[in-house]
Amino acid sequence: MLYKGIYHLFYQYNPNGVVWGPPVWGHSTSTDMINWSPQPLTIKPEIPANKYGSWSGSATILPGNYPVILFTGIINQQNGQVQDIALPKDPNDPFLKEWYVPKANNPVIYPTPQNGINASSFRDPTTAWILPDGKWRVLVGNKIGTEGVALLFKSKDFIHWGLAKRPLYSYQKSGMWECPDFFPVYANGNSIGVEDSIFGRGVKHVLKVSLDDTKHDVYTVGNYNVKKDGFTPDVGFMNASSLRYDYGKYYASKTFFDGSKKRRILLGWANESSSVEDDVKKGWSGIHTIPRQIWLDKSKKQLIQWPIAEIETLRRKPVNVNIRALKGGSTVEVKGVTAVQADASITFKIKDLSKIEKYNPSWTDPQLLCSRKGVSAKGGVGPFGLLTLASKGLEEYTAVFFRVFKDHEKFVVLMCSDQSRSSKNPTTDKTTYGTFVDVDPIAEGLSLRTLIDHSVVESYGAKGKNVITARAYPTLATFKNVHLYAFNYGSSNVEVSELKAWSMKKARIA
Repeated sequence: MLYKGIYHLFYQYNPNGVVWGPPVWGHSTSTDMINWSPQPLTIKPEIPANKYGSWSGSATILPGNYPVILFTGIINQQNGQVQDIALPKDPNDPFLKEWYVPKANNPVIYPTPQNGINASSFRDPTTAWILPDGKWRVLVGNKIGTEGVALLFKSKDFIHWGLAKRPLYSYQKSGMWECPDFFPVYANGNSIGVEDSIFGRGVKHVLKVSLDDTKHDVYTVGNYNVKKDGFTPDVGFMNASSLRYDYGKYYASKTFFDGSKKRRILLGWANESSSVEDDVKKGWSGIHTIPRQIWLDKSKKQLIQWPIAEIETLRRKPVNVNIRALKGGSTVEVKGVTAVQADASITFKIKDLSKIEKYNPSWTDPQLLCSRKGVSAKGGVGPFGLLTLASKGLEEYTAVFFRVFKDHEKFVVLMCSDQSRSSKNPTTDKTTYGTFVDVDPIAEGLSLRTLIDHSVVESYGAKGKNVITARAYPTLATFKNVHLYAFNYGSSNVEVSELKAWSMKKARIA
């Protein structure tokens, strides 16, 4: 959240180790969401309503500019879950260093036999919003059998909450819905963000949930009926076929409205590709990705994501590579950048379609297709893209690339992030990720922007239509021994209209 000119990031934290344990809340502050300062740990086990841990939740700014947090408290060793409220000890402190969980009134939301809620699948309240009837609304993730549910609660005073007659939305066989998020976006493709309590003409709503069964963050765009307190998605499902924020390692994300710059910001968690033993050795586990600005595409079908502009303050020593074309089978090194920490952008134009591969209608799973047609599988138009975190002899690299297929009169664009050669460490996860990109590669071209940071490769395709975050732990391509290449391993030549890269300074984390 943004409070008194300071950005606040709260996150799950285990103070006793790098593996999961009953969490407290970590807390860091920033003026730009790039450079962060740690604040004291908060929301520790304080009362019976969070005795066995403080799980995820959200902040809401109440009238009078008063911040509160709703979070899931664990009340027993059977993971009994309730929703608690936490308050700042000194709301005049812009850094909000101290919080407390009042014993009075907590828990403020709880499962009861009357409402039939499973107490072990009842967690992660959203930011609340208020409507003209004067009542606050909040969602809590839930499941009934195998049906994922976004339960809706209402309150006039933010203390006494009642369960609505029906969920905001649910979907069969989708499993537990963790970390739900519900927010408005402008329907005309405007990148300006919308405050949580705005609704009506010109506004669509986005419902996002984290699928516990698959560990994917999926979302759908639709319409919010205020009178009925119901959400009707334009495309009605929440499963493996749904749109995702990110097609790599990305989970438990949350947005907030940045009122200072009128934008909606998305923050997400990227877990590890290293083994638990390696995590223990390095002493840390789990990161947040670069904050992303998020808005609805003009097509109204999907969201656009882009790294916040502040990340560009870390850029230095720009490099422009003047190559008009990448011939089939060629590799060109991007020299002059610190390739272990870089921001690289490349735009391709496709003109040679003589050897384009025919799309097979059975190829419905893009991740599986990327694993079958990885960087080493020769194609017609593609694979072409970037080899990141690469060793000098290309024994190790993480490849991010496109392949283009022809399906009758239409083109099918596949975007892949291939970690199969990312590390010689046998215990490192080397999953290949993939997604189909809704773009006309001939009319629009194909753009790729990749942020590289030691173990992170965060890639934005087609100007932010699709994103893939990868975690890689090379053994050879480390520190000064890292290289960056543009490549085309397809048989057709591809034109390059732009190739830029920057070395990136370290952010201040202290």
